[in-house]
Amino acid sequence: MTVVDPGIALTSKRTWSDRARAYFSLTRPRLLPLVLLTGPAAMMLGSAWPGAGTATAIVVATGLLTGAAGTLNAWYERDRDALMERTRDRALPAQRISPRSALCFGLLLATLGLVLVGAAGGWLAFAIGLAALLHYLLVYTVWLKPRTPLAVVVGGISGAISPLVAGAAASGQIDLWSLGLFAIVFVWQPPHFWAIALYRRDEYAKAGFPVLPSAIGARATRWHQLAWALALIPVTLIPWLIGPLGFGYLVTAVAGGTFFCLRIIQAMRCNSKTADRAVFAASLLYLTGLFAVLTLELVWA
Repeated sequence: MTVVDPGIALTSKRTWSDRARAYFSLTRPRLLPLVLLTGPAAMMLGSAWPGAGTATAIVVATGLLTGAAGTLNAWYERDRDALMERTRDRALPAQRISPRSALCFGLLLATLGLVLVGAAGGWLAFAIGLAALLHYLLVYTVWLKPRTPLAVVVGGISGAISPLVAGAAASGQIDLWSLGLFAIVFVWQPPHFWAIALYRRDEYAKAGFPVLPSAIGARATRWHQLAWALALIPVTLIPWLIGPLGFGYLVTAVAGGTFFCLRIIQAMRCNSKTADRAVFAASLLYLTGLFAVLTLELVWA
C-alpha cells in the first residue's frame, strides 16, 4: 500500500488560481515595490532616459531577477523556514508547491530576467544582474547567512542592486546617481532587518540562523541600528546634492531620517517587541516615502 503525503495530496487538488498565488508568493512580492521605485528613479536621475518601452522592459527584468532570487532562496531554505513562525506557512514548508517545481520556477525567472535585461539594457546591466543574483544566492544565502550575524550587511549589496542595473541599462555605465540610490538602500537594510531580528530572534535561533541580537544582545543591536540610521540621513542627501531634486525631497529625507532614528530611540527605552515592530514599520514608511517623493519630483520637474 502506498502512503501519500497529505500535504502533497492537498497540493494536487488546488485550483489554478491557488497554484498561481502560491508561485507568486515564492517571489517575495513585498520586495517588488522597492524595485518599482528605485529602478525608474535611477533612470530618471541619469543622463539618458531610455524611453518608456525600454524602461518598462528594464523594470520588468529587474523584477524577474528579484523574484528569482526570492524563489531560489525559498527553495534552499525551505527546511529552516518550516521551523519559523513567520515563514512556516510559506508555499514550500506548507507543501503547496513541490521543491522541484519551485526550483524550476526560480531558474525560469532567472533566465527570463537575465535575457530581458541583457536585450533591453546591454552587457553591463546583464553582468550586474547576474553578479547580484549569484552574490545573493551563493555568498549570502548559502555561505554567510547560516554562519554569521553580519551576513545582512554583505547581503545588502545584492539587495540594493536594482538602481545599478537600471542605471547601467539606461546609460551604459554606472553613474553617480545610481550609486547614490544604491547607497541609500544598502545603508537602510541593516537597521531594517535588525528590527525583524529583534522581535523574531527566538525563531531565527530555532532555525539555526545567527542574528545580531542573539550574538550581542538587544541593547547593543539597537545601538547598531541607531548608528546606521544616523548615517543614512546624510546618505539620503546624495541625490539632492548631485541631482535635480528640490525642497520637498530635502525635507522628506531629513524628516524621515529623524523619524526613523526617534523610533529606534523609543525602542531602546521601551525594550519591547512591540517597539521593535514599530521600528520595522517606520523603516518601510521611511524608504517608501523617500523614493515616492523623489520620483514625483522627477516626474513633475
